[in-house]
Amino acid sequence: MSLYDFKLYVQNNILLPVVRRHPKLADLYYFLFSSDFSREHQKVLEGKFMHLQALKENKPNSFHLRRQVHRIEKGLIMKNRRSVFALDYIGDTVHNYKKLSEFGDYTGQPDTELLKWASSVLQTYFNSTDTTNSVIAEAYKKFQSTKHKVEVQLKPVDYVPYKRAQTIKSNITYEDFLALTRQRRSVRYFLDKEVPYDLIQKACLAAAYSPSACNRQPFEFRIFTDQDMKNKVGAIPMGIRPFFENIPVLIVLVGKLSAYASERDRHVIYLDGGLASMSFILALETLGLSSLTINWPDIEYLENKMDQLLKVKPDERPMMLIGLGYADPEGGIPYSQKKTTDQLLQLNIQ
Repeated sequence: MSLYDFKLYVQNNILLPVVRRHPKLADLYYFLFSSDFSREHQKVLEGKFMHLQALKENKPNSFHLRRQVHRIEKGLIMKNRRSVFALDYIGDTVHNYKKLSEFGDYTGQPDTELLKWASSVLQTYFNSTDTTNSVIAEAYKKFQSTKHKVEVQLKPVDYVPYKRAQTIKSNITYEDFLALTRQRRSVRYFLDKEVPYDLIQKACLAAAYSPSACNRQPFEFRIFTDQDMKNKVGAIPMGIRPFFENIPVLIVLVGKLSAYASERDRHVIYLDGGLASMSFILALETLGLSSLTINWPDIEYLENKMDQLLKVKPDERPMMLIGLGYADPEGGIPYSQKKTTDQLLQLNIQ
């Protein structure tokens, strides 16, 4: 038995039955006997530090502004809306808006779409609340003094909450959507055919409408079409090594933990990223493209390789990969039987 196999034997057969019984024993186990969560701990703390440091140093923080503006939107849609609300964060929101508007984000450039949304929601807030309140009045004064990078419309105001009845309805039926989900399968063999970048952009536009906690969208799709770079990325994950060179485009979905100020939100990058990825790959199907979702296991030496290749920042984590292209009509597709609704649904279980 090798030393590694002996380590696994001790962990799984001697320690595991004991340390699983209490959170503190689990903490002790991962402190003394396993470093499997060390990278996650460090990345979460780095992201938290970056987020809080930006606020402490009075620097623009677009993730924070997205969250705060979304909170104001939720207040604006209340049926019994009060004339005074958001007193504990309206000043902070306007202050951050002013910073982002006048100095740009971490790139030094203004995020015009974010600023349009934020300025519209803030203008609606001030039009809808009691500006004689001292806190609101002070925030409104700062808002008016901002050197806006985008044109602020007083009336009508766009980019603001609207009624469900105003939603533009699609003509897609359930049967259409079910057919699309059945059409979407993991494809491993593609034609040697270039993928127009504008189709990837269209799929990303659809993905951007996916749900995201407080609308922070803490992820980005890193696209690789250059064959040399694409193959370097594809050689890292274990599950696609037999055929990664056949995939025309590879995407690494990267999460940004600096979007959060608390450990309680450490899993949101995976939830939000998963929701966006599903919309992305379904959109690809409507554009005539097929895809392959690629698991990214949390294995330290592979993480190091990907970090170095992608120049991953201290708060960032690769979450998954997506391969895409035009499917080879003669390529095989695993049947992959899915669970039934009886297996997946649990109704009112006590």
